[in-house]
Amino acid sequence: MIEESLLLREFLDWVAARPRSYADTVEAWRSSCPRHPVLDDAFTAGLIASVGKTVILTTRGEALLGSDRSSPVPSASVWQTNAN
Repeated sequence: MIEESLLLREFLDWVAARPRSYADTVEAWRSSCPRHPVLDDAFTAGLIASVGKTVILTTRGEALLGSDRSSPVPSASVWQTNAN
């Protein structure tokens, strides 16, 4: 199972935001750092798939992203309101 991380959630949000080409995805998320292989991990775990030249979230990726969205992080405006 893939380790859930903020970087993984950011990546899944990025894929979900709009259609992404495979080339754009690889260019934006390829990493030579062995500690941050989020693109490779997401493909291996079945969270994303390449359909033609487009990268999409799979049902599994949507489920992981959806479970994360059920407990949202407060926005910056909430923190500013609480600070006053």
